[in-house]
Amino acid sequence: MGADAWFTLALYLGVLVSLAYPLAIYLARIANSAPIGGVAGKVERALNSVAGVDAAQDMPWTRYAVAAVLFNALGVVIVYLVQRLQIWLPWNPQSMANVTADSAFNTAVSFVTNTDWQGYSGEATMSYFTQMVALAVQNFFSAATGLAVAFALIRGFARHSAQGVGNFWVDLWRGTAYVLLPLSLLLSIILMGQGVIQNLAAYRDVSPLESLTYSQPKLDAAGQPLKDAQGNAVTETLTTPTQTLAMGPVASQEAIKMLGTNGGGFFNANSAHPYENPTPLSNFLQMISIFLIPAALCFTFGRMVGDSRQGWAIFSAMTAIFVVMAVVCVWAEAQGNPLFTPLGVDQTHSALQSGGNMEGKESRFGIVASALFATITTAASCGAVNAMHDSFTPLGGLVPMWLIQLGEVVFGGVGSGLYGMLIFAIMAVFVAGLMIGRTPEYIGKKIESFEMKMTSIVILVTPMLALVGTAITVVLEVGKTGVFNPGAHGFSEVLYALSSAANNNGSAFAGLSANTPYYNSLLAAVMWFGRFAFIVPVLAIAGSLAKKKRIEPTAGTLPTHGPLFVALLIGTVILVGAMTYVPALALGPVIEHLQLHAIH
Repeated sequence: MGADAWFTLALYLGVLVSLAYPLAIYLARIANSAPIGGVAGKVERALNSVAGVDAAQDMPWTRYAVAAVLFNALGVVIVYLVQRLQIWLPWNPQSMANVTADSAFNTAVSFVTNTDWQGYSGEATMSYFTQMVALAVQNFFSAATGLAVAFALIRGFARHSAQGVGNFWVDLWRGTAYVLLPLSLLLSIILMGQGVIQNLAAYRDVSPLESLTYSQPKLDAAGQPLKDAQGNAVTETLTTPTQTLAMGPVASQEAIKMLGTNGGGFFNANSAHPYENPTPLSNFLQMISIFLIPAALCFTFGRMVGDSRQGWAIFSAMTAIFVVMAVVCVWAEAQGNPLFTPLGVDQTHSALQSGGNMEGKESRFGIVASALFATITTAASCGAVNAMHDSFTPLGGLVPMWLIQLGEVVFGGVGSGLYGMLIFAIMAVFVAGLMIGRTPEYIGKKIESFEMKMTSIVILVTPMLALVGTAITVVLEVGKTGVFNPGAHGFSEVLYALSSAANNNGSAFAGLSANTPYYNSLLAAVMWFGRFAFIVPVLAIAGSLAKKKRIEPTAGTLPTHGPLFVALLIGTVILVGAMTYVPALALGPVIEHLQLHAIH
């Protein structure tokens, strides 16, 4: 990595910490169940009264979990119906047709689970009403759900002999109204100042200086890519004398897309589109926005459990993994493709691609900002992209894929990153307890059989969904027909898609025709269980810990705030990721890297 890359990475982390720490203090106040004063408190109490919510009632974990699951299930129904009825709903100047049943179901589950996987082109499929009333609303609620679950787990560590973990409805409202909404309003205004569009105008047809000629995969009647006798995709060349410029309420969508670690873009090109991400400054702000709340939650955790060192330990573990992954990704993309041999070099030997691998990247961002964005968005459960991961080098593409597969715990999504990492912390102290023959403890709470059973479920559920789903897909013909690229790269596309869905990331390798009944149904199921088969055991752990008394540390207690524990936590995260996914990665990006660098 060059000096510019190191400077960009250092600047990013410096700005992140300077913004996240004060936000953490505010989040700790929000997580406090004390009544809110002033106008905001009156509004909150009025809404609770209308909804029949007793804000003072502390929910046991079972009621908290039921409320979270049912609320989000209702969200699926509403988002589905809006898509199926959008032709008759307002704010549809382009007269977008109703979305097909399988795509609408997939999208509804996707946005409710904070995955925001998009098997469609946003500007060609969704009306303004659908984008704002259905998708954007769920961007807020899905992020607020993750925030609420994180608050519940933190209370589990902080409380003593308590029967409840908080009130889901209060947490949901406060996370939405007091955190996500004001931050989104501020960011959207800043983005509009950078050139991100915000309007309800109809699309505009313009005549470019030259006719545009482009190639695209040729599709059959079922919308699947046609292939020749060798199994290669058939393409067609088209020419158009005009270009349609999509309009819409983009800045408002973009802000919550980033702050809520959602990732669903208004445009199909996502943050590579100049209307979503026009300048290097807007790109930097979007990267900061992705990590802002997840990073702040680490410090919030330390404040709420009464030991700020615990928060710094979690933050340090996340940062260490992130920095290493970012360095690898930038280095891999800077090396370029050895098959693109510069002029004057012996064609029988591999050589570095001049300027690095710029395929699939925006020239206004370059390699460093593109690789860093890819690392950030997959370390968090965001899924936004400013470059096409499918065009990365094999090792460069392995980084975002493995970050997803680690469980989205390297900062991770809003709430989900923290509670995911705390699960690994529980596993780490359990391993340490086995080594020294003591009952494991974390933040003064004994970790016993029930917590370890729930921890095992949490850690195993997403790899099972991703790997079993991948195995089924590459065996079935209906799954293989959607693969655009044959061989190891095609396998990587399928593995990435299932890993992204199971871990609620939402980004894609591209090259996979996933808007089919098979993929829409499979990915929807994987996204739903990847979200709530994770959340429910986490809440069970929170409820169990809240009931326990805090015990004082002794000479044999493992300190969980020093470098030794940080190293143990990092090792646990990496080891679990290696054991579960390395065999599959060997069939995809690893073998592709070896094939690419073989000297002929």
